[in-house]
Amino acid sequence: MPEIIFNGPEGRLEGRYSHARQPNAPIALILHPHPKQGGTMNNKVVYTLYHTFARRGFSVMRFNFRGVGRSQGVFDNGQGELSDAASALDWMQALNTNSQECWVAGFSFGAWIAMQLLMRRPEISGFVSVAPPAGSHDFTFLAPCPSSGIIVHGEKDTVVPEPAVAKLAHKLSQQKNITVDYSVIPGANHFFADHLPLLAGEVDRYLGRVVVPGPDSGPSAGQ
Repeated sequence: MPEIIFNGPEGRLEGRYSHARQPNAPIALILHPHPKQGGTMNNKVVYTLYHTFARRGFSVMRFNFRGVGRSQGVFDNGQGELSDAASALDWMQALNTNSQECWVAGFSFGAWIAMQLLMRRPEISGFVSVAPPAGSHDFTFLAPCPSSGIIVHGEKDTVVPEPAVAKLAHKLSQQKNITVDYSVIPGANHFFADHLPLLAGEVDRYLGRVVVPGPDSGPSAGQ
């Protein structure tokens, strides 16, 4: 079922879903960048993350926040988008009742929403945060950060300064009982233009190290 429509807090939400062949496969939700800056579920970084998780044997979803594409509603400055993400996770969990592991990933604004969802949903066991907007958005709610994960940033990012993200990663890595990796992609800008394969490789290596892959790492459906 590659194209899906599910109910959100303010109406129908549009998404893409790839269901893994393994019955108890882990699940992953991918969140897109700022809707007011052209962010959609078809963003190249989001698309890359989606397929990276799928190749690792996850059942994975990406979707449009309210007011984007065919998703109903209007932009809500983050609060409503967090509710949208929670509804998307509910939908995935209802379809994957035997899944033992749940991940969340996001790019830029989507990374900010993803980390808030992580704080509210104790079943989330890991995260991938790409170019989190640490210079412009408040991340102090991560106290403490409940799960391990990886933060990936572009060395040449002029939208989100690398030092701000490095500071966030360092702060999180000092917390007990979790491990937060930090990876800087040399030469990459905020959108990882010409560096998407390097981004995919970094995330794939991390997932391969911390997640036990199923016997079939390929998805059964999804684009």
